[in-house]
Amino acid sequence: MTTADSVPDTPRCPFGFSDTAALTRRPGPDPRDLPAVEADEAGVYRLHAFGPAREVLRSEGVRQAGFMSEMTRDVAFLGRAPVLFAEGEEHHEMRRSTARYFTPKQVDTYAPMIAGNVERLLTRLAHQGEANVDDLSLDLAVTVAAQVVGLTSSLLPGMERRITAFVEGGGDSEPGSQRRGSRAESLRQQTNLGLFYLLDVKPAIAARRREPGDDLISHLLSRGYSDMEIMTECLTYGTAGMVTTREFISVAAWHLLRNPELRTEYVHGTEAERHAILHEILRLEPVVNTLYRRAEEPLTVGGQTIPAGSLLALDIQGTNLDPEVVGEDAGAVCPARPLPRGVTAPVLSFGDGHHRCPGAFLAIKESDVFLRRLMMWQGLEVVSEPRVTFNEVVKGSELRGFRVRVR
Repeated sequence: MTTADSVPDTPRCPFGFSDTAALTRRPGPDPRDLPAVEADEAGVYRLHAFGPAREVLRSEGVRQAGFMSEMTRDVAFLGRAPVLFAEGEEHHEMRRSTARYFTPKQVDTYAPMIAGNVERLLTRLAHQGEANVDDLSLDLAVTVAAQVVGLTSSLLPGMERRITAFVEGGGDSEPGSQRRGSRAESLRQQTNLGLFYLLDVKPAIAARRREPGDDLISHLLSRGYSDMEIMTECLTYGTAGMVTTREFISVAAWHLLRNPELRTEYVHGTEAERHAILHEILRLEPVVNTLYRRAEEPLTVGGQTIPAGSLLALDIQGTNLDPEVVGEDAGAVCPARPLPRGVTAPVLSFGDGHHRCPGAFLAIKESDVFLRRLMMWQGLEVVSEPRVTFNEVVKGSELRGFRVRVR
């Protein structure tokens, strides 16, 4: 049962209804048929309904537990926990001090930089005639995030490969999972970490010490962060921002190219209308499918009492289909759908509460600039649709080999 207000009558969606609109959903039971809260054999509490999930995300009685945050928290030499993993007043203060880099007003100042990079990528596409959307989106996501963070002084090209290496083949990030990478994989990850520090982070820190800029690294230096603490923040923003934005651009392009009517509405819509379409695609295709929290005190969620110390796994794809919040046509792409007061269009795809994704507006803005320019291309056609796999580190789908051709 959800805590949201009742949903108004849903008007007819201009793009039609389809329960197979999600393109990356894995086989399994429909989350709408599952209980709101259930404990599995391992004692993990899995939440499938919007109300309980949002309640947990907004609770001060839980802490971050996913994406190897619990392992990182126990490594003393890393110093201060990165903002993604910090809790309490330390986290709130850090979010307040860095919020200015991600406000709509600040993101607008990045517009010329984003547009220039989009033109560079599409010029390359025009010259080559064919390219993978997932390669283009990775280039854009890495370049934009690097500008915001300050990772612009790398000694060698290839930072995007060094970033993506951290989330490829690293086992399962669910706390307590027995699926871990091999010893060889562990050594490979350590090598990647060293290369990222030496080739990307250390030169950026040196450059910002000489000449501070309006970016995250300069801000962290002004607050007395050590080189190791800055590296963990860069790694956090790199994987959380660059990798996820890459996947969203790819899946949004896939939807638009498969639905000519939706593509037309997107290309000719206002910015607000285009963003509504992107938010609705993101609702159906959250780039992070599962969020984890650890109960620090007993909780009562969805009518169940959850003991302190328990692991909670929030099924974001499932919560975003909750018919009590999004209507009975939950499986359809419908940007016009009404939502209860206090529920944003992507529902829980950007999270909620004090750990809600800080780069949400930036991700949508850069995705929109790229996708509108790409979709305006009259001679654009799909050469091969993407292969869809699932990344257990990020807990999200990966789209690869999504090749397009221009005439």
